Amino acid sequence: MADPLVIAGKTFRSRLIVGTGKYPSPAVMADAHVASATEMVTVAVRRVNLTDRSQPSLLDAIDRDRIFILPNTAGCYTAEDAIRTARLGREVGLSNWVKLEVIGDERTLFPDNVALLEATRVLVAEGFVVLPYTNDDPVACRRLEEAGAAAVMPLGAPIGSGLGIQNPNNIRIIKDQARVPVIVDAGVGTASDAAIAMELGADGVLMNTAIALAQDPVAMASAMKLAVEAGRLAFLAGRIPRREYASASSPAIGLIGALSPSERSGAGVGPRVTERASGGAAFAKASAPGAGGPGDKS
Repeated sequence: MADPLVIAGKTFRSRLIVGTGKYPSPAVMADAHVASATEMVTVAVRRVNLTDRSQPSLLDAIDRDRIFILPNTAGCYTAEDAIRTARLGREVGLSNWVKLEVIGDERTLFPDNVALLEATRVLVAEGFVVLPYTNDDPVACRRLEEAGAAAVMPLGAPIGSGLGIQNPNNIRIIKDQARVPVIVDAGVGTASDAAIAMELGADGVLMNTAIALAQDPVAMASAMKLAVEAGRLAFLAGRIPRREYASASSPAIGLIGALSPSERSGAGVGPRVTERASGGAAFAKASAPGAGGPGDKS
């Protein structure tokens, strides 16, 4: 079933976006990218060797014929710094797309949404395709969309925490009101977290630490691929309503000894035969008075 992710007119078959940091080696990173089937990876502009092309570069380990580079402004704490970093990435030929990060707190790495909104407006006016990383705040996401963001990227939990989706209802609200793609970014710890994000209606999931720091990054990348696909398919299929009580999968009609609704409510009269098994032998016992049980002298 064709179900592509479309951002700013660009089509991606995979809804999983992967990072490039913290891997044990460039070779492991490249293998994980293949296993994940991702078509877009984020690259911190500050981590790329942009001056001496004769030296090894992170970009050397990325299959750029198959994978789209999404530069990010990781490590920026002001709007001015983030804008400058995005411009640098474009000038050296990385992309006019940017995953925009403006960090507001060094310990939690939560975004500074005021500075983020300012930087979004400036970069959109300069022709950038802006994908801002923000809180799981429906109002903040709406403001960023109004500022021209091509997608919004609310966090599932703090970056690198692996806590999973902490405010699922917020993600659901953000998706319900958004007219641009919603990519859950940060906080995913394992495959079930990715599946939950997709089941909530997210258009995609972006992750790095959950794969890069797994005991087997390549295997985890494959698991994340399957989880995103399964979560998306479950969302499209539509889950059943939640119920407080059980609902039998099979009808009671036709069961031996089954009672009708009226009998269960006490309205039924007359003898009823029940069956029991004892030592492999079945016997019937009349449950009504005068049915010929032990002690009946008639």
